[in-house]
Amino acid sequence: MHNNLKQLIVTVDDDPISLNTILSILKPSYQVHPFAAGETALKFLDSSPADLILLDCTMPGMNGFEVMDVLQRDAKTAEIPILFLTGKEDRDSEIRAIEMGAADYLRKPIEPEVLRTRVRHQLELQQYRKHLEALAAEKAKNLIHTYNRLRLREDATLSMLAIATDMSDSSTGDHIWRVTEFVRLLTEKLLDEPKENYVLRQDQAEDIIKSSKLHDVGKIAIPGQILRKPDRLTPEEFKIVKLHPHWGAEFLEEFADPQGADPFLFIAHDIALYHHEKWDGSGYPTGRKGEDIPLSARIVAVADVYDALISARPYKKAFTHEESMKIVQEDSGQHFDPHLVELFIACAGSLKIIPEEAQKRNRRFRGNGK
Repeated sequence: MHNNLKQLIVTVDDDPISLNTILSILKPSYQVHPFAAGETALKFLDSSPADLILLDCTMPGMNGFEVMDVLQRDAKTAEIPILFLTGKEDRDSEIRAIEMGAADYLRKPIEPEVLRTRVRHQLELQQYRKHLEALAAEKAKNLIHTYNRLRLREDATLSMLAIATDMSDSSTGDHIWRVTEFVRLLTEKLLDEPKENYVLRQDQAEDIIKSSKLHDVGKIAIPGQILRKPDRLTPEEFKIVKLHPHWGAEFLEEFADPQGADPFLFIAHDIALYHHEKWDGSGYPTGRKGEDIPLSARIVAVADVYDALISARPYKKAFTHEESMKIVQEDSGQHFDPHLVELFIACAGSLKIIPEEAQKRNRRFRGNGK
């Protein structure tokens, strides 16, 4: 409807008798705007939406097919149904019109009842289509809302599990948050500077960032007296700690989709299992080396070690950012993937800010100034 008035029909025909006939038949029920040329009709339609177009196929200047082509290439008019007007024996034009997307066709001379019926049916169909589109849009909106709500719940659950893991091993509770942010920087750098064997899709990058929160989830199985020991671990105790990649992988396997439809937990599994592997094969638990180590785990390895370097431990002081970056660079090609080290160093300025943000976040989380 237009301006709360009758539905608007545009009719285009160079024959004045045909235009007057259509006008007299339809005017009692609809707004009818007649045009004797396609060019003038197009100018009108450019600013005035119509509900239906009656279009003669044979006209001087632009013929009906040319007018229809313009209408269908314009988003404002592409969805308006078109009834083609053809001569009584013009079978080829009827076929061509339908193939081009015309909703229907009418043969001249026009029979009043046929015209009224065809017009009414097309307008009803168009209203029904718009109704279905509105329903579909509303359903899509509701689905997006539900999806976003589930994503928020998923993120909250994931974060709570990560915090629980972190707090069992740390008095600050922000190691995992920092590592996740370091991973975010490095992963986004990979997206910005793709290279063969290092290409990530956006969804893969997001999964790596999120699942990096679970890299130490296996530490839940380690006795607290070992994790919180104020002194350097004994060799026997360190052997127990080195089991956490296996325990984390087994834990995540329990929840992974066996059909592989959702790769998130498989990425989390790879990170948990392989983030202590080294580029030269001297890491644990499997001794994988080079590109046999999943890219996701290689990314987390750099971020995890860098965070360990800048953090104080019972057995060592915290290294400065500059000292830590130097150690990471020196371990390129041994502990770390050389290309990832190169990208990590390029993120140096942003890396320095994250520990400061973590301290602010930790104070808010604890609810005090300690």
